[in-house]
Amino acid sequence: MLMIKRSIEFGNVNGVTFANGKVSLNKVSMNVYCFVVDGLLIDTGPRSLAKQLTPFLLESDYEQVIITHHHEDHTGCASIIEQHRSIPIFINKMSVEECEKHAHYPLYRKLFWGKRKPFHAVSLDSTVTSRTGTWDVIETPGHAEDHVVLLNRSSGQLFTGDLFVQPKTKLILRNESIPTIIRSIEKVLTYDFDEMYCCHAGFVSNGRKMLERKREYLLDLQHQVLRLFSDGQNPQQIHDELFKRKYPITKLSFGEWDSMHMVTSILSEMAVKK
Repeated sequence: MLMIKRSIEFGNVNGVTFANGKVSLNKVSMNVYCFVVDGLLIDTGPRSLAKQLTPFLLESDYEQVIITHHHEDHTGCASIIEQHRSIPIFINKMSVEECEKHAHYPLYRKLFWGKRKPFHAVSLDSTVTSRTGTWDVIETPGHAEDHVVLLNRSSGQLFTGDLFVQPKTKLILRNESIPTIIRSIEKVLTYDFDEMYCCHAGFVSNGRKMLERKREYLLDLQHQVLRLFSDGQNPQQIHDELFKRKYPITKLSFGEWDSMHMVTSILSEMAVKK
């Protein structure tokens, strides 16, 4: 029997107001943050948490919405905002047309995050102007092709969407790419920031250090995968040596989330380079 539980918490840190929604399905729990800062709403949360999020989304003080990428846990409540508030919703230009259509994704994701309804979005530029500052919009593919992070030039606050999540990634979606994520992290690290706001980890005070830690972990993982492959091991053998633990989400997602994808994404890039 499927037992779905939903909860939400609200807070404020260093001038950033947030809502953190959580959905639990049996033994698997996932959470996602929405942030409001300087007249911007960053990400809208999932449709499955519409009841919990709607007061926050409709009553918070902002006049534009920035979405870090098209995934349903970040775009699910955008249609609610469009229905009730006459403000622009921005996303990477490659996802504007997709947002106008009904989203298609697996059943387990609909159980967690609900069914994202169509909405109208506007293409992001390379910078965004808020009430008191200018923001760099930094393209950071890897987790999703359209993924961006946002950096407030004056405050140094960095909003990373799903680029960080945790310093030691253990499994990824089937279409993610570890080498591309590494390059995106290295790109972001060329900017000046310290505070980091992650859509799953929340506020990270030592953001630069934690993002550097993730980069080093992924570089080391990449090195190990390539070394074992050069020693003659196949992808399954490499996976079994490097990843001992099995996670419930792998079974629940029918393999869409799996640590094996970390191995294959690294080897796939090597094959392309050859």
